[in-house]
Amino acid sequence: MGAAREDKHETKLKGVIYFQAIEEVYYDHLRSAAKSPNPALTFCVKTHDRLYYMVAPSAEAMRIWMDVIVTGAEGYTQFMN
Repeated sequence: MGAAREDKHETKLKGVIYFQAIEEVYYDHLRSAAKSPNPALTFCVKTHDRLYYMVAPSAEAMRIWMDVIVTGAEGYTQFMN
């Protein structure tokens, strides 16, 4: 999963999060509120070594992104077992 830079026109990736590294995907308005430009649309992706804060463009997009990331991480785990 790639993370784009702040500029919407920038196409270089900021980094990569591998599905096998994902432990949790959750909405935590209290913890992310101070760190996000838009707390209501911010969710967390916790990996083995880091916590990522993702900001979606809308509430619907946030729900879809979270579902897709969780499904991908769970699918990868099941595929490997």
